[in-house]
Amino acid sequence: MSVYDLLVRNATVVGPDAVAPADLAVADGRIVALGPELDGGGAVELDAAGLHLLPGVIDAHVHCNDPGRAEWEGFATATKALAAGGVTCFFDMPLNAHPPTTDAASFDHKVAAAQGAALVDWALWGGLVPGNLEQLPELAARGAIGFKAFMSNSGIDDFAAVDDLTLYEGMRSAAALGLPVAVHAESDQITAALARRAQAAGRTGVRDYLSSRPVVAELEAIGRALLLAEETGCALHIVHVSTGRGVGMVAAARARGVDVSCETCPHYLVLTEDDGERIGALAKCAPPLRSQAEQDALWQHLLAGTLPMVASDHSPAPADMKTGLDFFQIWGGISGCQSTLALLIGAGVIERNLPLTTLAQITAGYVAERFGIASRKGRLVVGADADFVLVNLQHEQVLQAEDLFYRHRHSPYVGRSMRGQVVRTVLRGQTVFLDGQPLGPPAGQLITPTPR
Repeated sequence: MSVYDLLVRNATVVGPDAVAPADLAVADGRIVALGPELDGGGAVELDAAGLHLLPGVIDAHVHCNDPGRAEWEGFATATKALAAGGVTCFFDMPLNAHPPTTDAASFDHKVAAAQGAALVDWALWGGLVPGNLEQLPELAARGAIGFKAFMSNSGIDDFAAVDDLTLYEGMRSAAALGLPVAVHAESDQITAALARRAQAAGRTGVRDYLSSRPVVAELEAIGRALLLAEETGCALHIVHVSTGRGVGMVAAARARGVDVSCETCPHYLVLTEDDGERIGALAKCAPPLRSQAEQDALWQHLLAGTLPMVASDHSPAPADMKTGLDFFQIWGGISGCQSTLALLIGAGVIERNLPLTTLAQITAGYVAERFGIASRKGRLVVGADADFVLVNLQHEQVLQAEDLFYRHRHSPYVGRSMRGQVVRTVLRGQTVFLDGQPLGPPAGQLITPTPR
């Protein structure tokens, strides 16, 4: 009889194509057997009756702000929150850390900050900014998952927005390196001019901010990025798409052969502009929250399979940066990475009959495939890393601030009824979260992609 390091029995396993009762066995950090009533025993055996076993979430869009701005967040606190949300791997963005991750030295600096602090595995985005085209190859050699660029003001002085020539030449370089470029797609010419006009007139409230970042600003920038990607042959990823029409543009380009993908975020799926006005600063983001019609369109794309992934865009800040009378001056970022899975279970699986197989795909399977880590991550198959989460889909509770593991325990989801309790999160066969508490020691590792 086989003896495994870990044997999970009686789970309802959410595979790539089906949901079925099964046992799952782990040895040396990998899945080694998966099927009903496996023979043998394990050094540790878990009875998962009544629980669903899903692939660990891969969050492709997180700002840990470490090193340099760890007072905003940090790898230790962020990864506790991620583990609590069923996340086993995340991609950290290059900005908000200081210095930003725009060359080999800053990449090494961030790796040093994460090692020994991160509870789950991580990958690192490199930055694409004016003046660092020559540094893209060294970032690729270090193992960057891709290159992130802003088509509008990032809000951070040391991470400048790209001009069209920088983006074009950066895409050519990225294509040669076999890595994707991710863009924050909003037209700076439109949003900056509207913001200046509103502020000059003394219009600085929530609705004034929302009006300064109209849907057309997102659509114009998406169209420009698609044109450059098609011309250069670069793999393009549009982050935090907030509109159904934006997703439609991406889907149409993909259908004609452009190598492009996009993500949306939980806040666009569960909050609207009316919620933003009610909640205030904690719900400020860019692009901003949209109308109910735009939210409905995003759900239609998710259900139809034309919106392939969801990421949190966790972008925390201290409480004093989320207050003030001038809404334009308040930090624009949402703390939310701990809640992604629960929000998708509640608003998607429970309310809209989103298939569990689709849930697994948009939070793990597609993400791993798109970014070149599918040989290890994102799927419950023999040979993959034993990254999974056990969830009680029937559990419901109201999120309280004290439930959060962020450095600053605020979020627009506090007070919301959440569905789907993360009972246990397992990283490479080791439990990193159990019954409400993160478990150490931190064992997260740098994950690097297989270039295209």
